[in-house]
Amino acid sequence: MAQTPSSPHHDDIARVLDSVCSPQTGHSLLAVGKFEGFRLEQGKLSVALAVDREQAQHLAPLCDEAATRLKTLPGVQDATVILTAHRPAAPPKPAAPRGAAAGGHRPFGGTPPEPNAPVLPGVKAVIAVASGKGGVGKSTTATNLAVGLAQEGLSVGLMDADIHGPSLHRMLGAAGKPEVINGRLQPIPVWGIRAVSIGMLVEEKQAMIWRGPMVMGAITQFLTDVDWGTLDVLVVDMPPGTGDAQLSLMQKVPLAGAVIVSTPQDIALIDARRGVSMFEKMKVPVLGLVENMSYFCCPNCGHNTELFGHGGARKEAEAMGVPFLGEVPLLAAIRASGDEGAPIVASAPESEAAQAFRRIARTTAQALQQQTASTPA
Repeated sequence: MAQTPSSPHHDDIARVLDSVCSPQTGHSLLAVGKFEGFRLEQGKLSVALAVDREQAQHLAPLCDEAATRLKTLPGVQDATVILTAHRPAAPPKPAAPRGAAAGGHRPFGGTPPEPNAPVLPGVKAVIAVASGKGGVGKSTTATNLAVGLAQEGLSVGLMDADIHGPSLHRMLGAAGKPEVINGRLQPIPVWGIRAVSIGMLVEEKQAMIWRGPMVMGAITQFLTDVDWGTLDVLVVDMPPGTGDAQLSLMQKVPLAGAVIVSTPQDIALIDARRGVSMFEKMKVPVLGLVENMSYFCCPNCGHNTELFGHGGARKEAEAMGVPFLGEVPLLAAIRASGDEGAPIVASAPESEAAQAFRRIARTTAQALQQQTASTPA
């Protein structure tokens, strides 16, 4: 920290720590610990001293004495010595057998599955709904696509892999927490599909401040610890971007395909290209692009206004050689249906928006059928 004439120096604090000694051993605080740093704010001095965990309890009285002496330093009105105890390094774990799955992080607890246990044994196909950036309506598309596929006669599951920003529980109107039977989470049946989201497990206001390994661990548990049962297709709502969550999913299960959601403007299409490129590099078929917020339909006069441009995703799909699945208008009813927990394909099936999502679901189902037919048994 910056020094002023009225603030203590690092060496001054070190001398005080070295002057306080244990009557039993004769060792000073500075001798038995590591002076990690200090902070002075509005006359209050905080000193961090790292010691062995076993010594921390016995050194507490010495810290009180040191704090009293530190108050005599210039600019210090109050002082505290904080002990940061470190556990000794754990012995290295034996290497897992070749081919065995590592346990990894398990944020929800429970017993890890057997190393060679199959992942999603009853699921015929897994598709990812992704976007290169947030704010393009990816979760709305994933929700209505899943319900739309169920309306096409398929058995469908919906998994929310957006750990930091889960929203599917709200869009589906799913209240309550999933049951746990024999250590396995039971998906919530809603709108003709089975769904799981971390938003069903935590308070809505709770921030998921998790690093990459925790996020990947949660996604793994949603794949291995959820009783998905027999499904024709599992739709996975991915977080925006091309990071750990996407790679973790693709490493755990073979994806039958990916649906990329974008808005028409160029800045969104740049990120959509990155999403297509990522899936192509990972040998995942891109089922197609969806152009969301394609145009705004005025509820009063019926005039269409292209707020974000129009047709950009279609042109981009043609340029990249991937299918174009369809366009969805920007309508207040779509927003309202998400807030109310009633996907528009189910709550207003005859509406323009619902028909757009149904066409996308139908095209996606056909693409999956064609891919299954062309895949050797």
